[in-house]
Amino acid sequence: MGTSKLSPKEIRLLLSLAAINFTHIMDFMIMMPMGDQLMKKLSINPQQFSLLVASYTIAAGVASFTGTFFVDRFDRKKVLLTCYAGFIVGTAVCGLAPDYQFLLAARIMTGLLGGIIGSQVLSIVGDLIAPENRGKATGFVMTGFSAASVLGIPIGLWSAAQFGWESPFFGIAVMGFLVFWTAYFELPPVRKHLDSPENQSRSLHFLVELLAIKKHRIALLFTILVGFSHFTMIPFLSPYMIANVGFKESQLSYIYMIGGALTLFTGPYIGKLADQYGTVKVFSFLVVMAFIPQLAITNLPPVPVWVALFFTSLFFIFSGGRFVPSQSLTIGSVQSQYRGGFMSLNSSVMQLASGLAAFLAGMVVDKNAAGQLVHYEYLGYSTLVFSILTVFAARRIRN
Repeated sequence: MGTSKLSPKEIRLLLSLAAINFTHIMDFMIMMPMGDQLMKKLSINPQQFSLLVASYTIAAGVASFTGTFFVDRFDRKKVLLTCYAGFIVGTAVCGLAPDYQFLLAARIMTGLLGGIIGSQVLSIVGDLIAPENRGKATGFVMTGFSAASVLGIPIGLWSAAQFGWESPFFGIAVMGFLVFWTAYFELPPVRKHLDSPENQSRSLHFLVELLAIKKHRIALLFTILVGFSHFTMIPFLSPYMIANVGFKESQLSYIYMIGGALTLFTGPYIGKLADQYGTVKVFSFLVVMAFIPQLAITNLPPVPVWVALFFTSLFFIFSGGRFVPSQSLTIGSVQSQYRGGFMSLNSSVMQLASGLAAFLAGMVVDKNAAGQLVHYEYLGYSTLVFSILTVFAARRIRN
């Protein structure tokens, strides 16, 4: 497989999409490292906290599923920016929450308004970037995740410690406003898919049509397995580090700063490797390598901070890195005229799977009398099983 260089215009396009991803992912990610603080400030238990995390992704999943039936009727740029504007408003409302119930409602609202963003970003990449560069472009766009980790999360945690847990949401809303106007002027109209007559009418028949294609069904199953293999253990990683490993709240930012900094380099490199050697091979390698940090983290006793950071950094590189080839694999599984609707459905499935994984994780994990989290290791074993299944599904997509 060969690759060519991205043009300056394509790079500016991808920078705008990466900035949208940065704020969007930041809004989702900031909840998890603030888990210990939120449980104390709002007087909630692990089950209620997991519902806060799950509510956003489940609501986003519902929105993405609804979007399956109409997003391909419109210019992708207009759909993306309209949803992004709603996301900004919803994020600001989260910062106004006076109690747990209001915050839960605000998270649901934000998920509903912003649920289609991720699928539209990937659809635009699929429509405007040549197939031989999609792995590279996907890795570029997904540096928004790395940037959220290395810059956004540490700043958000510092802001939460200094000004209260509400302040990161206000900060994200302000950044989102600036990104919105940058994207408005940088993104070109994306209308080529409108030439297809299939986009003029979308109904349940369209869903049946999508699912009638075997490769689509396998791709959706693959997405579900990837979601469970990653998000089962994610919500309680930070609370576990504080309660069981011995981290201070001020040290949590090291996890995201170091891990995010590493993935700023490894993410694009993984994309290049996927273009060169094939997405399935690279994905399978990353899955196997991720076994080490997944099992180590969920069974970690009190250890020096540097030891824990070694394993969390490996987790960011290998477990998080799987999303680059997996997204590229999914994008390439559908034709252009179906891509927007399918990616919206795929995003819905990922969000629902992630939300369900987070909710079920809250049913497994509990606190003992000493305030430590118990049964977290069971989530690690479950992650291992789901990870193995993703490899088989990935191979079936290519067959």
